[in-house]
Amino acid sequence: MNAWSLFGELINRLPAQAESILSAMVEMFRSFFWGDPETRRKVAFSVAMIALSAKMAKADGVVTQSEVAAFQQIFEIPEDETRNVFRLYELARQDVAGFEAYAKQMAELCSEDRRENDDAPRLTEDVLDGLFHIATADGVLHERELEFLQIVGSIFGFSDDEFETIAARHVALGVANPFAVLGLPDDATKAEVQKRYRELARQWHPDFMVARGVPEEFLEIANQRMAALNEAMSAIEALRNNRENRQA
Repeated sequence: MNAWSLFGELINRLPAQAESILSAMVEMFRSFFWGDPETRRKVAFSVAMIALSAKMAKADGVVTQSEVAAFQQIFEIPEDETRNVFRLYELARQDVAGFEAYAKQMAELCSEDRRENDDAPRLTEDVLDGLFHIATADGVLHERELEFLQIVGSIFGFSDDEFETIAARHVALGVANPFAVLGLPDDATKAEVQKRYRELARQWHPDFMVARGVPEEFLEIANQRMAALNEAMSAIEALRNNRENRQA
């Protein structure tokens, strides 16, 4: 049985009422995927993305067609599982539990199988990237969406600098800084920039992402990451050329 089929079976077992489904969902999730960490990671990502997208829509108060399209870019949902995806979305949106409680539980689900001393991006980083992708789909990151993402990022364990690095791939918070996309200081050397570029290009390769639990259809975010990375590299190169020309 593939991950989507197991996802559907999990959702079908959820209570019919939206009130306080979070604890039931988490308990069922852990027992349902006991002994199958690979499938658990894939389903954890999907559950986290769907549930937190619903909570973000509730916090913002508006769901635009562009945001729906962005959601569908992330998930190529099998036709027979569409009903289950939107059932989870609506249950999460209507649940009395706040988005902070959801973020905490989703962080735990996405981190349970993380290997020790693993320097690869966290599955929660993929989730946060996906939420940014949806939030900015209409061309604007609204204040309530940014506040939501900052709180979720903090619950996920990201520092302010790490959050800024993730955000910089999608929107400039204040003055645009291409070094922020790479998570480097403004005075990073050319060698440091190139090394970091190679590391990120490897980490964001679709095969590498799938290996850590991100569904194969998550290519849209991988492509967006690489586009932001390449744009940042071009901007850094232009800054260096301008600096050298001034010194000549």
